[in-house]
Amino acid sequence: MRNFFVVLGGMGTLATESFVRVLDRLTGAHRDQDFLDYVVFNHATVPDRTDFILGRSKDDPFPYLAEDVRQATAIGASFMVMACNTAHQILPRLQALTPVPILSMPQATIDWADRHYPAKSHPRMGYMGTEGSRHAAIYQGPADSAGYRLVDPDQALQDRVSALIYDDVKEGRLDRDRYLGVLNAFLNDYHCDSVLLGCTELSVLNEAYPMPQLPIVDSQAVLAQVTLDRARALRNRNDPDPSTAGR
Repeated sequence: MRNFFVVLGGMGTLATESFVRVLDRLTGAHRDQDFLDYVVFNHATVPDRTDFILGRSKDDPFPYLAEDVRQATAIGASFMVMACNTAHQILPRLQALTPVPILSMPQATIDWADRHYPAKSHPRMGYMGTEGSRHAAIYQGPADSAGYRLVDPDQALQDRVSALIYDDVKEGRLDRDRYLGVLNAFLNDYHCDSVLLGCTELSVLNEAYPMPQLPIVDSQAVLAQVTLDRARALRNRNDPDPSTAGR
């Protein structure tokens, strides 16, 4: 296999499945050969990132993800993606282990938001994510640079966000009304101009219940598109038959 990428572990299995589905759907494939070449590490035993960041657990996810990075490097990946927002707290440490690029989900997401909901007209961006990703402030730097004000929920609303992640999606339950209720709380009660889905479990809900009428910034959907673009660029650059370029 040449010019393949690796989807690293570290996210929930259902979120992994959702990312792959979204990515495959984006290819618009009409035959087997139109799909992308990739390897998925569904490393389900990676410890909970939020529990470690918040000090509720001493089980560090870094050694698990570091081993994934080493293996992906060893098998010759062209690049890697990590569709777990919270795990991006250790992205610099993981990138230091390999010369192979690991795409930045937060940076790609804010870049997408800047094109579709620019800070000049949409300055207040509500942040829906794990308590771990909020504590690690993984989106703060890119958002500040782009001119956004990230709006964090109070504890009551964060509890509702966490329930969507842990009690609904991770338990295999998807509740449209509860999801929409949280979105509306950010947009109406917190007067946000857009809402960032900064957890792949929340992206599972957005895949199941798309609401294009709302100003949603879906980090997983953005990463899938960036992954597709990069993989196609590699394929086109190395494809000896110009008639297949862009497939």
